[in-house]
Amino acid sequence: MNNNKMSGISIFALVMLISGAVDSIRNLPATALFGTSLIFFLVFSAVIFLVPVALVSAELASSSAERSGVFHWTCHALGEKTGFLAIWLQWISNLVWFPTSLSFIAGTATYLLSPDLAQNRAYLISVILGTFWMLTLLNLKGVKVSAKFTSFCAMVGLVIPMTLLISLAAYWVYQGQLLQIHFTAANLIPKLHDSQSWISLTAIMTAFLGIELAAVHAKDVRNPQKAYPKALLFSVLLILGTMIFASLAIAIVLPKNKINLVNGALQAFSHFFAAWHIPWAMPMITLLIIVGVAGSMISWVISPVRGLLQAAQLDYLPAFLKKENKYGVASHILIIQAVMVSLFCLGFLLMPSVNGSYWLLTALSTQLYILMYIIMFIVGLVTRYKHPDLRGSFKIPGGKTGLWIVCLIGLFGCVITLIVGFIPPDGINVGSLMHYETVFVSGMIVMILPVLLCYAYKNRQTVKKSARLASES
Repeated sequence: MNNNKMSGISIFALVMLISGAVDSIRNLPATALFGTSLIFFLVFSAVIFLVPVALVSAELASSSAERSGVFHWTCHALGEKTGFLAIWLQWISNLVWFPTSLSFIAGTATYLLSPDLAQNRAYLISVILGTFWMLTLLNLKGVKVSAKFTSFCAMVGLVIPMTLLISLAAYWVYQGQLLQIHFTAANLIPKLHDSQSWISLTAIMTAFLGIELAAVHAKDVRNPQKAYPKALLFSVLLILGTMIFASLAIAIVLPKNKINLVNGALQAFSHFFAAWHIPWAMPMITLLIIVGVAGSMISWVISPVRGLLQAAQLDYLPAFLKKENKYGVASHILIIQAVMVSLFCLGFLLMPSVNGSYWLLTALSTQLYILMYIIMFIVGLVTRYKHPDLRGSFKIPGGKTGLWIVCLIGLFGCVITLIVGFIPPDGINVGSLMHYETVFVSGMIVMILPVLLCYAYKNRQTVKKSARLASES
């Protein structure tokens, strides 16, 4: 790491990195379902989850001399087996999440073709598979090929559409148009005793996943002890501001039972444009959103694969998964990942509606990722005590007391999310409670069970190596 302060990245650059890893117009329809109460839950979730994750991951990342990431951090603190469990949870949760994210692209593209296709499973699955395989092939060419494309697409598809959506909603309110939600005290503060009120946490936590991916840059900031907290504050305000106002923009023009989780943002744009007789703008905004979401997906396709490659190099996975192509990419893991995502797309056939399928996969992905965050908070605590002499460029303020407060708050947020994730939402057709719970619990078991097989494979490889060394000696 270069210790020259003048070589560090700026606060503005770090804010863009953090915000770009988390913020997405894809998440807006799910949060819009909860009307004005989404303000309370977004702020609450930021306090109990978003900020703690960012702080802990920043300290861990800045303390890593060379390699960084969940697998490396966990191995260093809790051992290889727990490290493999952590990276598996991060990777497998992404596999479950990919179909929902890609279905957003498919749903958005229907506005260039026919909006009725948004409820057509065959169309959704075809577009999802085609898009993901395209992103996989792009990543096989190496990081350098996709880096500039990713940054450009994320900025174009995030800043412009969200700014426009918020502006259109503000003008809608200014004109005194009909609002589908009402900003009363009773609506702003949700009924906390009602389990349905807390279900919004699943959608909101999903929108906050991934902030730890940007924390690897904490060590590269000029004067990180002061700069990173400032960048974090600005990032949280930016993320919260765009998510709150853009989600409300959808909620004020669309009735709750009319919001489609796949293409709700485009529904809102269509409503605004139709009201002001500018339908010709729809194709342009549609293209911007498609490009933006596809571009932001590229890094999500490759990032967890790198951690899984480290695990494969330690014999937790078959030897052929260690293969890297001439661009330094774990090509075999990428291809297998694409095949598995293709199979997960069949999840859309398990639920009686597209919204139901979308919610099921979103909730399942969130639960798996939250389990990884629980491990990460424990790692944050253990690392400080187990390696007291390990110095990093960023430390959570307040010493060990500050660290405990941050980690306990984060663990509290994770536990709440895990609990409410098992409750199906009203207003979304997920079938009977028994059907939802059966599919949900079975999905979690099936996703985690391969870890035990990988442990057994690792043990066999260790025995073989020991026998080979014994025979050679």
